[in-house]
Amino acid sequence: FMKYHVFAVWDFMSLLKSLQRSLTCVSLPWLPRANTRAARFINEIVLAEESDEIAPGQYLSHFELYLKAMDEVGADRTPITSLVKSLEQKPSTTFDANLGGAWSFMATTFDLALRPAHETAAAFLFGREDVIPSMFKKILDEVAEDYSLDAESEATCVNFQRYLARHIEIDGEQHGPLARQLLTELCGHDDAKWKSATEAALISIEARLEFWDFISRELSAAAARGLNMPGSSFSERATLDTPID
Repeated sequence: FMKYHVFAVWDFMSLLKSLQRSLTCVSLPWLPRANTRAARFINEIVLAEESDEIAPGQYLSHFELYLKAMDEVGADRTPITSLVKSLEQKPSTTFDANLGGAWSFMATTFDLALRPAHETAAAFLFGREDVIPSMFKKILDEVAEDYSLDAESEATCVNFQRYLARHIEIDGEQHGPLARQLLTELCGHDDAKWKSATEAALISIEARLEFWDFISRELSAAAARGLNMPGSSFSERATLDTPID
């Protein structure tokens, strides 16, 4: 699951940075932006996503926290590490089709990130911030149940549980409401903007569903090959009994 889901964690930041670039000034010379409310909303979200205080005096982006979580459970970081290294050498918004459903998902993300700000904001809200708390709550409950009787195993995925719990908290209580206010601020009373924002939101949600279907197929294939971790039935249950929505 994490081998592929990490790409959604990574490309989320580009969606966020697209909004920051549109709504604030990130070039030289600095110039004020007319909509300071929108600038404030997006800067508050960037602060936590790019440099969250995950422990007293310890700051990490949520992407870096996720990588730490992958290391703890022995998830395969090779595809995401290779992508990041290649982009450090040659920035691009096109990706290797060998990444399968992850590639398709990211292609949609970057298409939405290059649209007008109100459409990007709609994708950001409905495809990401609004769905994450309930989605991650299901995953966290499954992980907690699997590891509740095994203290040693529980210690090995503390950063994954921290990542999930942190997003349930801040997306549900702070970032979700901020993203909703941001979209309202950008669309205002413009019916045409609300229409195109709705279309962007639907594209984002459909891409999320297709990505989950891809991951579900990968989990089923791994289970068929006998690759479930001993003592944990999380991946099998999440795939076969209670699909993550």
